[in-house]
Amino acid sequence: MKPENFNPPSIVPITSLVRFLVSLLAITAGTFAPLVAALKPDYHLDVDPDRMPAGYYSAETPAVLTIKSGETVEFDTLALMGLSDDNPEKFFTDNNISLDLPSVKKMIAVKKALAGKAASSAPLAGPVYVEGAQPGDTLEVRIVDIKSYTPFGINVGNPGKGGIPDVIPRPYSKVMKFDLKKNTAKFSDTVDIPLRQFQGIMAVSPTKERGKLPSRPPYPDIGGNMDNKHLVKGTTLFLPVQIEGAGFYVADPHAAQGNGEVSQSAIESSNTVTLQFIVRKDIHIKGPRAETPTHYIAMGFNEDLDVAMHQTIVNTIDLLKDVKGMNFFDALSLSSVGVDYEVTEVVDITKGVHAMIPKSLFHDDHPPAYWYKE
Repeated sequence: MKPENFNPPSIVPITSLVRFLVSLLAITAGTFAPLVAALKPDYHLDVDPDRMPAGYYSAETPAVLTIKSGETVEFDTLALMGLSDDNPEKFFTDNNISLDLPSVKKMIAVKKALAGKAASSAPLAGPVYVEGAQPGDTLEVRIVDIKSYTPFGINVGNPGKGGIPDVIPRPYSKVMKFDLKKNTAKFSDTVDIPLRQFQGIMAVSPTKERGKLPSRPPYPDIGGNMDNKHLVKGTTLFLPVQIEGAGFYVADPHAAQGNGEVSQSAIESSNTVTLQFIVRKDIHIKGPRAETPTHYIAMGFNEDLDVAMHQTIVNTIDLLKDVKGMNFFDALSLSSVGVDYEVTEVVDITKGVHAMIPKSLFHDDHPPAYWYKE
């Protein structure tokens, strides 16, 4: 829903003429426009608990920001897992984390403001209204930058949850401190985890007829809690627009995760993520797809992992037909001999599978340039 005469104080416009001209070039060139890394975002969307829908996506939630196609938004997103409603400070004191850190102060304030609300451990940022987006279009979301907002993260597991719900004997949590210069998390004295920050949740709003959709599971059409570890800086996500303006949400920040997310969680850690939004009238898809500098990614989601796999194979064939012009049989054959299928996650009620299609398989005479370069 587009807001009427509403300009939240937490949104700071920083558009410049240079940024406008480069955004215009990006729209004109489509997916193949190079991105100039030094450019600043057009808007910064700060954490505002009064305008953070907790626990659901809805076409009727008022937009917190209206942007033009090609513009870029920087979001602060919080991971509040491990913080209790009645005493969120205890998590930090128990783990020797200073209460004076600005990010910690913000996390405590937001947790208290959202106490008792659904999914308050991963509050949503959005929705963002993108001018010109209509049902049937595709929203191209370029992950321009993503970095840790806090120098620590947490991994948890509980009986009855995760990939082995019947085996976990008791709740546990493991807090990891980050070395942001090395871009690693200290798992133990002998184990460091490389940080590959990504957002677990990216979604467009569902149609009005579907009402409020819970934000915990992923969905085969709007995206949502996909928990796909490959959606890192430099990746492009494509989502099929369901309503006017798209109504984009982002949340559930992670610092690193293995495929499957088998314990129940990743390294849950707050991120600042910068996204560019482009309305694509020339692409028509049924569900989420992604592209990296090295791969195309097809996805499938279902409560039954076998069905999710089936959907991903079908979606891989559709992607190869659309992007490479293959017929059904060649696409199926290539899916079997050249594509890797990975379990995305098994912990969000609805399970996920994704297909990694290497671009190196294709020897195009004029391969399209990709917008992101290391």
